[in-house]
Amino acid sequence: MRIFVLPALAVLLATAAHAAPATDRSAEMDKLLADKGLLGRVEHARQAVADKTSDLVVSAMSFLGVPYRRGGNNAETGFDCSGFVRAMYNQTIGMVLPRRAEEQAAATEKIDRSELKPGDLVFFNTMRRAFSHVGIYVGDGKFIHSPRSGSEVRVEDMNQSYWTSRFNGARRVLSESAGE
Repeated sequence: MRIFVLPALAVLLATAAHAAPATDRSAEMDKLLADKGLLGRVEHARQAVADKTSDLVVSAMSFLGVPYRRGGNNAETGFDCSGFVRAMYNQTIGMVLPRRAEEQAAATEKIDRSELKPGDLVFFNTMRRAFSHVGIYVGDGKFIHSPRSGSEVRVEDMNQSYWTSRFNGARRVLSESAGE
């Protein structure tokens, strides 16, 4: 009889262990960070990044109405799309991104469209080549950019069919993405 009890008990214990709820790794990590005095620093860093992103979007919005100018990279003479993005990152965050849209795409981290956050870059094929246009995501499915000759810096809805059909991808600018 004892021979049958031990295997049955082992099966019951294995089933109970398997059915036990998984521990919350996030809570464990927060506790570990708090115990080490690091949780406050992590939260401070998160807030600093959020503040910079917010500053970037607010700064970009202050340039609404600045005219498009091919090769332009300042408000006095006008912006082209990549010149606008480059100027916003340089003036607001102090990062120097590459000059051309396709170079900006290559120098930044690829993310899924569903992961977009304000301050991320959105790329479009507007000239029959990948990454020929870039803008800054501002949230709620919208982005700010300098669209084309005869136009000016403005906010557009990415869900409009024109932009949806030309969407090339989204990228996130990381501190190591900067370059001359």
